This record gives sequence, C-alpha cells and structure tokens, in this order.
Amino acid sequence: MAKKTDNRIKDEELYEELREEGNSKQKSARIANAAARDGRSKVGKRGGKAGSYEDWSKHELLERAKEIGINGRSRMNKNELIDALRNS
Repeated sequence: MAKKTDNRIKDEELYEELREEGNSKQKSARIANAAARDGRSKVGKRGGKAGSYEDWSKHELLERAKEIGINGRSRMNKNELIDALRNS
C-alpha cells in the first residue's frame, strides 16, 4: 500500500514511482505536478536543455543551490554541490 502523500501532489502514482526510484521528495513532487499539468510526454521532452553542472563555476553552483534552497551549501565543495543539485 502506498504511503499517504501531501495533497499538493497532483499525480500520486508518478510521485510514488519516482520516490521508489530513489528521487527526493521535492524532485518527485516537481516532476509529478509538472506531468499532471502539462502531460507526461511533454515533461519528458523538456529535459536536458541545461549545460552540464561540471562546466559551471563553483560560484554559479552556489547561486543555483541558493535559488532552490539547498541547506549547507556554503560548506560544500564543487562535487558535493553538483551531487546536491542533481538530487534535489
């Protein structure tokens, strides 16, 4: 039986699938809600437009981490920031 999730999740089934794959709650919710709003095929086609995080400077990574609210970002090195951004 699936866990009861927050009522702000618009596509519960997709949310649970994403959580089972190991995605964070925040990332799963963003994807599930976008899929409910725009359709799953549209959401899948949208991805992959940003450059690789490895090409970003540490300052750029810190700014992006700040935008999305990653805690502890100031103590992270570049690789840790990349990992946190990918898994948020």
